[in-house]
Amino acid sequence: MRVPTTFGQYVPVDSPVHSLDPRAKMGVIVAFTLGLFLVDGLAGMSVFAAAVGVVLLVSRVPPRIAFRGLRALGLILVFTLLAHALRWEPATVSLVRVGPVGVDADGLLRGVFFAVRIVLLVVGTSLLTLTTTPVQLTDALETLMRPLGRIGFPAGEVAMMLTIALRFIPTTAQEAEKIIVAQTARGARFDEGGLVARVRAYVPVLVPLFVNLFRRAEDLAVAMDARCYRGGRGRTRLHISVMRARDWAVLLLSWAGFVTVGILV
Repeated sequence: MRVPTTFGQYVPVDSPVHSLDPRAKMGVIVAFTLGLFLVDGLAGMSVFAAAVGVVLLVSRVPPRIAFRGLRALGLILVFTLLAHALRWEPATVSLVRVGPVGVDADGLLRGVFFAVRIVLLVVGTSLLTLTTTPVQLTDALETLMRPLGRIGFPAGEVAMMLTIALRFIPTTAQEAEKIIVAQTARGARFDEGGLVARVRAYVPVLVPLFVNLFRRAEDLAVAMDARCYRGGRGRTRLHISVMRARDWAVLLLSWAGFVTVGILV
């Protein structure tokens, strides 16, 4: 059985986005997130949506993989829409009214605005892990946190922990999908009954999932210890990343563009 690529897993494709320095991509993500929270209208949000679409096209990452993480956010998106759109009596002009509950037009637009912000935030930030290998992420994080080592901060260890945590997200999703498929083949049903029954149906999935995670973590610890891993002390790299002119140009233009759009639009 072929298990599809899970959300957040690195996609090995030759593209201009993949070839960017990881530190530049992290800076772009920070600028994107800052501008996304500064913008206060659907016009500005459409600019960010267009930017995500262009980057997704240039990166050559399949859209089905980039948008796969939105499935887990379905309830959050629905709740966001309903929390802003629904109004109790007395209310102003409503688009639809069922008894005391009505759907307010301004509230619905506001809910769409916040829902789109969540979608763009998830898809935009996921492009970092989709276009950057775990090793590159580790090196970039360690380099950025290296100045903190002067005050005793363990930059190498923290960078490794963050990278392993990021790497375990798609691994955990892949393990869960395998277990669900296996349980379904044995007669388990996850789409029958009410909410409580469906939650109980996932209990047999969680037990082997956590067992596999602990086993994988133990194997990883043994492998790192066997290779004499001692943190960042005395560690060398096969490939040393260097910020080129193109990386600096992308970083500076992204900050200028995203922050300007967030403030003005």
